[in-house]
Amino acid sequence: MLSEPFYDPGQTYGENFEHGPYGKFASPALFEQDGEPRFQFLGQPVFTPFGIPAGPLLNGKYVKAALDMGFDIPVYKTVRTRKVPCHPWPNVLAVEVEGNLTLDKTRLVANQHYADPISITNSFGVPSFDPTFWQPDLADAVAHAKHGQVVVGSYQGTKSEGGSVAEYIADFILGAKLLKETGVKIVEVNLSCPNEGTSNLLCFDVQRSREIVEAIKTELGDIPLAIKIAYFRDQSQLEEFVTTVGRVVDGISAINTITAEIVDDTGHQALPGEGRLRSGVCGSSIKWAGLEMSSRLRTLRDELGLNFTIIGVGGVGSAQDYRDYRAAGADAVMSATAAMWNPMLAQQIKQEAHEF
Repeated sequence: MLSEPFYDPGQTYGENFEHGPYGKFASPALFEQDGEPRFQFLGQPVFTPFGIPAGPLLNGKYVKAALDMGFDIPVYKTVRTRKVPCHPWPNVLAVEVEGNLTLDKTRLVANQHYADPISITNSFGVPSFDPTFWQPDLADAVAHAKHGQVVVGSYQGTKSEGGSVAEYIADFILGAKLLKETGVKIVEVNLSCPNEGTSNLLCFDVQRSREIVEAIKTELGDIPLAIKIAYFRDQSQLEEFVTTVGRVVDGISAINTITAEIVDDTGHQALPGEGRLRSGVCGSSIKWAGLEMSSRLRTLRDELGLNFTIIGVGGVGSAQDYRDYRAAGADAVMSATAAMWNPMLAQQIKQEAHEF
């Protein structure tokens, strides 16, 4: 049974940002963890290699609640070097999927009937407040982490209209600098958002991705860098990407979402506004893709003699899902959609799947 979500899809992004989180995240009871952490995540000790990826933890209030509820690796929502507005409401809708969302299912019907097992579409446009807000807010969230927990800072570059490639890369460097100033111990850069690079998703542009992560690593120094990527259909393209970029980064997070056309029950575009017919889908229906990517990344890591951390994301809603990802090769596991509707998920995983 689904609980009250900590992000309310019935309200705008701004309302959730200002008044959330909701449900048990609104006044979380601190989950006490005894003993010493048994796991390492990118050089940081953690009690359980499980958390919430970039997206639903809108600001420091959400991150602190996640930490208190036992999510040991929460990721502060993706930020930018400048203020960027959110797409119009609605931003989250339930989608009707029978079984897995395979790549040949190109159109889904959306509504507001959220049910278990849950799959949703989310369409925010990667909004961000100005660094004058998010830098001190993130620093405060970082300081809230207890022993055995770590907060990750996520960001992405922003293109300027008519700007050059050099200016685009410079924006990534500036973002890394701004994040470093917050005291965050781990940085994630999003290479999986639309309309970036030469092949729509930045992660599909291998050489541009390499240029960017090398520039970021130079700026970050000893701070570990993880990258978020999409599902790769082509194994040879994934091998090229891992061969080229996997030697530079410290972690690879996969996957973000699978994209489909989202319509209402009359067949019309469900999300208002230009360019929003297609939207990312996440939740239980994409678990297969996240599991597969974890396995493929582990195989390539072993074959190439690399040592990056694998972060498995997609459709994790139970202790069994967590176990499945760990068995597939994920060093850490994260849940966004299911965690939004089940604030006890981290504690359940600690109690039921902590056999490693």
